[in-house]
Amino acid sequence: MKRTIIFLALMLPSLAFAQWRVGANVGMSYNHPTIDKQYMTDLVYKDRSGVNFGLMGQYDFNDWLGVRAELDWTQKNYRQTRVVYDQQDYKYTNNYLLMPVMASFGFGGEKLRGFCNVGVYGGYWLNSHRKGTDFNNVSDYTYDFDEDVDFDNDRDQRWDCGFVGGLGLEYHFARHWGAQVEARYYYSTTSFRKEQPHLKDKRYHSTLGLQAGVMYYF
Repeated sequence: MKRTIIFLALMLPSLAFAQWRVGANVGMSYNHPTIDKQYMTDLVYKDRSGVNFGLMGQYDFNDWLGVRAELDWTQKNYRQTRVVYDQQDYKYTNNYLLMPVMASFGFGGEKLRGFCNVGVYGGYWLNSHRKGTDFNNVSDYTYDFDEDVDFDNDRDQRWDCGFVGGLGLEYHFARHWGAQVEARYYYSTTSFRKEQPHLKDKRYHSTLGLQAGVMYYF
């Protein structure tokens, strides 16, 4: 009984402060692919930018600790060229649906505050598109293409998961309204290429995001 009373006494300040907030964000992503090229040493993989946007919900236990969950549309794009053929240039656009769940730590004043988010995420590779230029060795000519990429269940890993963290600033400009800017980093621990027999073709995404959003405090 005494333990229950002590626990409630410790929790009451947090429960009195507890607050829900919801919001939306939009920004840009910058993706870096880490790819084991095996014997294809003439292939060059380059970073590409993209966009991201989503919805968020956060529950604050007190003025320095909360839990945030989001549902985000994020692009993890990259570019593929070849050293041997200058005419070969593939630009991939990959759309992912991500759900990060993070602990949110806040610090600072009442209106202008800093925050740090850290947690994990799960996601799904929705679709892929590529465009660019290629070279036909047989006919000796270059051609342009712009096409969707079909998924191969034996080759492509569409589920994604990993770690996520971010730093940002929050401005509470009205009683029920606030705005945030955040720099965020997604580190994927899942290869988007499945391991094939006798071929360890591991491929990972590392994605940096810069986003801004608005929130409504209940």
